[in-house]
Parts: sequence; C-alpha cells; structure tokens
Amino acid sequence: MLTSRPSLGPIPTRSNISGTALQSKLLVLNAGSSSLKFKIFGVEPLVAGMGGMFDRIGDSANCTLKASAPDPLGGKARKWELKLPASDHTSALQEILGFISGHVSGSFSSEVVAVGHRVVHGLDISAPVLLDAVALDRIREAAVFAPLHNPAGLQGIEAAQRVFEGVPQVAVFDTAFHATMPPYAYMYGIPYDLYEKHQIRRYGFHGTSHKYLVDQAAAMLGKSVSETNAITCHLGNGSSVAAVLNGRCVDTSMGMTPLEGLLMGTRCGDVDPAVVLHIESQLGLSAKETDNLLNKKSGLLGVTGSSDLRAVIEAAQKGEARAQLGLDMLVHRIKKYIGAYTAVLGGKVDAVIFSAGIGENSSLLRGLVLEGFQGLGMEVDPELNQQAVGGRQGDISTPGSRVKLLVIPTDEELSIAQQTLQVVGTGSASAGAIAA
Repeated sequence: MLTSRPSLGPIPTRSNISGTALQSKLLVLNAGSSSLKFKIFGVEPLVAGMGGMFDRIGDSANCTLKASAPDPLGGKARKWELKLPASDHTSALQEILGFISGHVSGSFSSEVVAVGHRVVHGLDISAPVLLDAVALDRIREAAVFAPLHNPAGLQGIEAAQRVFEGVPQVAVFDTAFHATMPPYAYMYGIPYDLYEKHQIRRYGFHGTSHKYLVDQAAAMLGKSVSETNAITCHLGNGSSVAAVLNGRCVDTSMGMTPLEGLLMGTRCGDVDPAVVLHIESQLGLSAKETDNLLNKKSGLLGVTGSSDLRAVIEAAQKGEARAQLGLDMLVHRIKKYIGAYTAVLGGKVDAVIFSAGIGENSSLLRGLVLEGFQGLGMEVDPELNQQAVGGRQGDISTPGSRVKLLVIPTDEELSIAQQTLQVVGTGSASAGAIAA
C-alpha cells in the first residue's frame, strides 16, 4: 500500500486568474499528429476524473471522441463514443470541452487553473517549465530529434493557449528525468564537435513514467526519493530501463531517439551502426526507408511476425521456433540492462520495478527476466508474481530477497498533473531548467 504522495505546494485556484473562486480543475493534454488525449483532475485533492481521446483529427468523416469517467459510487466506469467533426487540434479541443461541459460541469472551462502538456523531447531541459517563448523555441529546436512528436505537441499547446487564454500552461518532458545523467553516460564515442554543434547525445525517454515509478517505489519502501536506488523497467510496445541513484537518473537504455536499447514491439533496439550502412548500401534503401524499417518493421515484429508479446508467447508455447527466438531475445536484452545497471549502482539496489503494458501484465516475462539473479539478491515469489497482473500493484519478491521486486502500474497523466501543480502552485517557472 502507498503511504504518501509528494507535497504539491500551494494549490492554485481560479481566483488567481479571474478573481472568482470555483472548484479548481487541471487538464492534462497529450497531442499526437492526428489525436488529442485528455484527462481531467480535481486539484483539492488531486483526483482523476474523466479522460479520453479525440482521434483522426482532420478526417471529418471519421473523427471520433472516446471518453470514460469513474463512477462516483464505485461502480463500472461510464463510457462514451461519438462522431464529432474536427479540422484541427483547436476545434478538437473545443469539441472536447463542449462534451465535458455537458457531462461533467457546465462551467468547466472557467474552473481550469492549469493545463499540463506531455512533450516528448526537451533536449537538456531538466524539469517541467511554464510555457513561454523560450520554452516553445526549445520544443521547436528539439523537433529535429522527434519529428513525429514535438510538432504535434506544439499543435496541442497552441490549441490550449487559444482556448484557455491567460491560464498557466506547463510542459512536462519525457526526456527531463534523464537530464541528470553524467556526461560519461550520455555521450557517444563520436567526434565531440557533433555534440557541440548538433547536440547529438543520449537523451532517454519515458522519463515521466520512470519518475513516477521511483516516487511510488520510495513510498512503498518507506524511504525518501533522495535515498532510493532503483532499476525501473518500463516495458510496453516501446520499452526502456533506467538506473536511478539517490532518486536521480544516472543512465537509461534509450538514446538520442527512442530506437536504442531493448528489443521492442516494432523497434530494433541496440544494433551495430554498421548494419544501417550495410542495409542502405546493399539494399539501396534511402535514409527514410531505413528509418521506417528499424522503427516500424523490426523488433518482435521483424523477428516473429507479431509485435504483440501475448501472441508471441502463445506461439512459442506451441513450439514455433521464431516466436521462441523473439521471446528469448527480449528476455536476454532486459537481463543485460538489469545486470549492467546493478553494476552502475554499485550493487546497492533497493528495488527493481516492472511497469507499463508488458511489465504490469506478463508474469511469465517477469519470471524469465528474473531467473538467475539470486546471486545479486533478487528472489521472486512465483505465486505473488502470478497474482500481480491486471493493474494490481505489489511486491513480488520473497521475504529473503535483499532487493525488492515491485510491480507498479504507471500513471503518466497523474505524474504530469503533479508536476504541473508543483510549477503553478509555487509560482515557479522551474528556473534553471532551461540551459542558456
């Protein structure tokens, strides 16, 4: 059971903006190129409410709004799905607000005290920031490393700025948690001027999730975050591992882009760079075609024919050799990172944490990954491991395990909400987060 949450500082109210105190709400947005995800939070206390996604923005015949809201009496969540036109992110946000006003609060737009935005790439920005001209320029600058994500994020930000004029807006970056890595961990062994002139280095991703997992693990362990050493495993269709020393990231598996690291659903993960040169020279592929091959046609999909681990496991259990190969490759890669990061942390690991779609739900994978780590103080309880699925949080280690083995469902939206309130509630623009 969780015993505490981080202090959020003073909670803002709408009276800060309009002079009229209403029930304060916070809106979290995550914009894709043709989608807009949203989640509402009440802020006194911080409680999740309705959430959903507007999909196929710009495709007037197929625009769809899907939403769900928890039942206040504890019953099944209420769900909606309807067709609504939206030519761009601004009109999609306006449709979302109209829907919320009809089903949550007629005065919702006036109750929003802050908007938190998920932004994938923030270069070396080290904390959530109030969105101003400097922050927006840095997001645009980082788009060269996240061409599919940052421009979409900017569309969501610009839409929210139009709709919620005067309301504080905060960017929470997937890369920020990893900004504490030392240079020897984030630098590549290439000419140094490529870093100085072009900012080519390891940045890491899934940082909002990794931060949330460390915060939750510290609470479960009864320790302060600054005293917690952990290896966090965010295992989904996209996957990454991070080494956390005294609450701060010191290394992570993803690199300049989310392509590096573990074998993933469709991404290759670690690969000899010469493979890329060989593919392009021998197969005559363009850089764009090679990028598509490595990002969308590789990983489990490339090896086994399926990007769905459940299907891969089922096929492996039926004796299909390529499915077994893909599963073995995935397990081996995760093991390598856990072992390496145990060394990076000097062998002083408080917890290994599993999360995201695969990490939270595949007890088989967790069991395979943890085989052979008894000598490093990691002992899994098979029965507890089997029980920790379907969103259940728990400690799956044996009583004698020196390292706690934890399954923690991630909640990136809650983490964004918490970090947004920390910035807005203290009136801080996270000074120093953006390097000059």
